[in-house]
Amino acid sequence: MYQRYLKRLLDIALSSIGIVLLLPVFLLISIWIKIDSRGPVLFRQKRIGRGKSIFVIYKFRTMKVNTPSDIPTHILQKPDSFITRSGKILRNTSLDELPQIWNILKGDMSIIGPRPALWNQADLLAERDKYDANDIRPGLTGWAQINGRDELEIPVKAALDGEYVKKMSFSFDVRCFIGTILSIFRQEGVVEGGTGTLADIAKEEMEAK
Repeated sequence: MYQRYLKRLLDIALSSIGIVLLLPVFLLISIWIKIDSRGPVLFRQKRIGRGKSIFVIYKFRTMKVNTPSDIPTHILQKPDSFITRSGKILRNTSLDELPQIWNILKGDMSIIGPRPALWNQADLLAERDKYDANDIRPGLTGWAQINGRDELEIPVKAALDGEYVKKMSFSFDVRCFIGTILSIFRQEGVVEGGTGTLADIAKEEMEAK
């Protein structure tokens, strides 16, 4: 019942309320971005949705207009050099993700779920296929997001997404939501160019022993 009906109803209700309440925040962030650097306020990118369908995701622009498009941040050389001053703060606080509330209202995404992969992230999509994690709506935040985020290697991230698919329920979504708030305040797991950082740290610790 929850997965088929209530989850979507909650998404519609909460995203509608969120858009209204956060309008002043949207306006202030938009002005800040325009003052800080040239280019559009919003960043649009093709992402993979439920059933591997493609949709356009919306974010506040955090990178310079000359940044290569459709490339995961961790693949960029010196990713920090592409990030604007406002963008660094927006990314660290996850405020850049707020426009995705519109994606949630449209039905492209859910509040909680696996983070939507880029259309060309074949390795992540293949791993998620093992756990049926491509068969549900991607989320604004999710179980993997509060258990490592950018620091996770792709197989670990996909396994956590699969764990979410198995445990999906109202109580588990609430747990993910609260965990996200705590992670934002602690700024946990945000590593520019850092996919797999946890594994790298563990390897370095082993080599040091």
